[in-house]
Amino acid sequence: MGQHWKKIWVGSAGNMVEWFDWFVYASFATYFAGSFFPEGNDTAKLMNTAGIFAVGFFMRPVGGWLLGRVGDRKGRKAALTLTVSLMSASAVLIAVAPTYAVSGYGGVAVLLVARLLQGLSVGGEYAASATYLTEASAPGRRGFASSFQYVSMTAGQILGLGLQIVLQHTLSSGELHSWGWRIPFVVGALGAAVIFYLRRNMLETEAYTEATGEPTGESAGQAAAQADERGTIRALMRHKREAFLVVALTMGGTLAYYTYTTYLTKYLSNSAGLPKQTATLVSFCALLVFACLQPLAGALSDRIGRRPLLITFAVGSTFLTVPIMTLLRHAGSFWPALGLSLLALVVVTGYTSINACVKAELFPTGIRSLGVALPYAIANALFGGTAEYVALWFKNGGIESGFYWYVAGCAAVSLVVYLTMRETRDIDLKRVGGASEGAPAEAGKVPAS
Repeated sequence: MGQHWKKIWVGSAGNMVEWFDWFVYASFATYFAGSFFPEGNDTAKLMNTAGIFAVGFFMRPVGGWLLGRVGDRKGRKAALTLTVSLMSASAVLIAVAPTYAVSGYGGVAVLLVARLLQGLSVGGEYAASATYLTEASAPGRRGFASSFQYVSMTAGQILGLGLQIVLQHTLSSGELHSWGWRIPFVVGALGAAVIFYLRRNMLETEAYTEATGEPTGESAGQAAAQADERGTIRALMRHKREAFLVVALTMGGTLAYYTYTTYLTKYLSNSAGLPKQTATLVSFCALLVFACLQPLAGALSDRIGRRPLLITFAVGSTFLTVPIMTLLRHAGSFWPALGLSLLALVVVTGYTSINACVKAELFPTGIRSLGVALPYAIANALFGGTAEYVALWFKNGGIESGFYWYVAGCAAVSLVVYLTMRETRDIDLKRVGGASEGAPAEAGKVPAS
């Protein structure tokens, strides 16, 4: 048990720093948007920075392919070490990027390069950490252990928001807009350097080690052939159904998650009219509770299965998104906004707490990292990364409520997938064979442990 916890802690700590760097771009965008673009209305500036935020997501499929391949061929440890190196470099670039007044659109170019590096990094980080945490967990505890991926992701965002609250109370608004927004990126770069050291000394998972061990006798030739195909697109194509499932089950979940996390602060200040400090505090408190819910829901899935939680999320998101977002727009003060935000995040927990292990459980060892990384990154590029931009586009067009229906519609599509997919709770993670070997049970049925 001690080794399991050590692996989970190291994997989670690195994931936290990765997502701190990723999310502080979104949470501090309201302060640095004016530094990189010429004068214009506030919504237009936010749309510009949101556009660059979305570009980072479109690099995630590339990062998913590249680092997923590294994870399957060189090991989960190698992929996790590379992702944090890329994230550290991107944080440094943003911290030193010149403003529009200094170099015109030169600062935008630096910002764009940094987001491309972040996209590469996070594109591989999600799958590497999902695979690592799932494989490193004790038998029968995969839902609980893998839930720490979103605990660490949310902790990264909480730290970012916490730092923002501190800076809001120690620096003037002018100082924050002028140079204070650079501080979190310096902190992120330093944190990534520490995690790089920890990951260099982390332990590989048993599932990967056993699958890539030196075979003897008649199995040697077959094992060599399998090794040549580990982490390749050709191997992934033999799991097309599973890859499609990852895209479809991610669609509604990732859109809802980014709506109620990265976009929430801007929505509360830009649409609901709350002061920035109040909006930030609402997000901070809601995310703190949200992080505590993840292990509880993950442990519940180890007892009742993954599908019940996924279905609960999709039903709630389909029917509650429009009323929640409508009421949030008219919340008016801290407590109503916090209550509605918590309700939304409780619903989203049905997806976030277990999606990492569900995706990892769909694939055999030799293609697990790439199988999770590439389809998930594609779904995030299409739905998660564009959430903020699409929301602002609807707002700019005077039909902000259209975004609420868009989120609900995507959740409805995922609901259909959850209702028809197979249960994965007790699948054998050490299987190394083809698409049919170790396949999950039919919907509603759980194979014997």
